[in-house]
Amino acid sequence: MTRKGAQSLRLCMDKRAITPVLSNLLLMVVAVAAMSIAAAATYIITSNLRETMGERIVIEDVWFCRAEDGSKRINVTVLNVGKIDVSISRVYIYRNQHLVSVIRLQIPLEVGDYEEMLIPYGEWQSGETYRIEVVTQRGLKVEDYYKAP
Repeated sequence: MTRKGAQSLRLCMDKRAITPVLSNLLLMVVAVAAMSIAAAATYIITSNLRETMGERIVIEDVWFCRAEDGSKRINVTVLNVGKIDVSISRVYIYRNQHLVSVIRLQIPLEVGDYEEMLIPYGEWQSGETYRIEVVTQRGLKVEDYYKAP
């Protein structure tokens, strides 16, 4: 065998150069995979956050009224001023900081629309202050104090 042939055979048989190349390739694959997972997680988290932050409702009006049959009710008007559709799921009524009524609902409310909810509550008393809290399905809570006439 010639001297050149022996050198080329020795270079082919030398495995010292393969280990750094494989380790660099493996490191790049792990880094790309980790960044892909991080990018996907960031997208999912921010899209959920964007939906939650785009949810805005306003209690536009509250009336304490009596129906024709004499029963007392509370008429609550809610307006969707946010960027996404919402679903009203509960209305809480408090008197003197104590929860007195929970009404479970499922009212969809599109962007820009309003809903008048006629809540049967026969125990409201004239002159009393009530805290009315409206909660959406995603957990947005809007509340304020209202005085019965």
